[in-house]
Amino acid sequence: MSRLLSVNSYHYRRGGADVVYFEHAELLESLGWRNAFFAMHYPQNLPTEWSRYFVDEVQFGHNYSIAEKIVKATKVIYSFEAQRKLRQLIADYKPTIAHIHNIYHHLSPSILPVLRKAGIPTVMTAHDLKIACPNNRMLNSTGICERCKGGRYYEVVRHRCVQESLAASAIVAVESTLHGFLNTYRNNVDKILVPSRFFLEKFVDWGWPREIFAHVPNYVDASKFVPSYEPGGYFLYLGRLFEPKGILTAVRAAIAAKVPLKVAGAGPLEAQVRQLAQTSGGSVEMLGYRTGADLRALIGGCRAIVLPSEIYENAPLSILEGFAAGKPVIGARIGGIPEMMLEGENGWLYESANVDALAQKMAAVQMLPEAKIIAMGRFARNYVEQNFSLGRYLKGVSQVYADLGVRVPQVLPANNYEVV
Repeated sequence: MSRLLSVNSYHYRRGGADVVYFEHAELLESLGWRNAFFAMHYPQNLPTEWSRYFVDEVQFGHNYSIAEKIVKATKVIYSFEAQRKLRQLIADYKPTIAHIHNIYHHLSPSILPVLRKAGIPTVMTAHDLKIACPNNRMLNSTGICERCKGGRYYEVVRHRCVQESLAASAIVAVESTLHGFLNTYRNNVDKILVPSRFFLEKFVDWGWPREIFAHVPNYVDASKFVPSYEPGGYFLYLGRLFEPKGILTAVRAAIAAKVPLKVAGAGPLEAQVRQLAQTSGGSVEMLGYRTGADLRALIGGCRAIVLPSEIYENAPLSILEGFAAGKPVIGARIGGIPEMMLEGENGWLYESANVDALAQKMAAVQMLPEAKIIAMGRFARNYVEQNFSLGRYLKGVSQVYADLGVRVPQVLPANNYEVV
């Protein structure tokens, strides 16, 4: 029986990367593989027999003592604890292949040489830009930033790119400098999966060899979504409420366009967004964080989903889930978003961070005949089934694994789309 070792900082569904970490493991388990996990202890973690191998929690911003801060800082840069515990897990479990997700700043890249020395093929999914940019987003308080290109990691400290903290930025700058000097990722990862072509080209532009990457788009299991093609009376924003996601732009645009907007999410800008909504006289409804059936009902009742990002997005799952639910998307022209969209067929694009441009799109979509919205929703559903299916994802991953000498059976679970 083949054995997958999945590695990620958190062992709960904290964000998109963590969802992929779990779902990738579940997919291979459904194909007869055995799974093991390696992560960091954290209060929200899901129960697992593998937690005995997990490393101690490391979190920026926690109230650690001075001594604890020093210890935690060294672990961010190079974790001997993570190396030791991973060696023990490998000895006990004997994985066939390791699949890495987000490991910084909690497990640290220092675990990668352990896998290499043990002779375990290692694949990594680049959910963000961390292997190029120390703060993983190419973003700081000044906006989109690529000053670190060429290994100029001191720029992270100059601009306090990590949580606007001098100390946190310095730690991460040292981490990136050390592992850049050691070529930790390049020497120890066999293949890096990239969900968007935008990210792949960005990495190559920053000096990474093209041959280390494989473009494997994210997927959505459309069979789990019951599409609702009838257009509702409101637009929907779903996601974290923080500035790079463009939530303030979305609210201001909805107010300017005089269209109703429902906001499903939580985050640091919640109070500011709520105040803006209350004082504007516009029709903006704050719903808080939603999930499960509540979220699916909200998506089903909307006219279109709004994705107003102002950051280099990779390949947002929210677009795929919207398409699977039969809804078109208004997306910002930034990062990997445009390559997921067909203008006028499954959605619309506008200039990122431009309130007027988004307002014009929202007003135009509000005036479209219902038949047009329905047709676009049907096209979106078909588009996601054909281009972002579980079958296509499995085919891409299987090819990468096969190139490393690991076979994945091409048999999908019941009710899923065929491999194409």
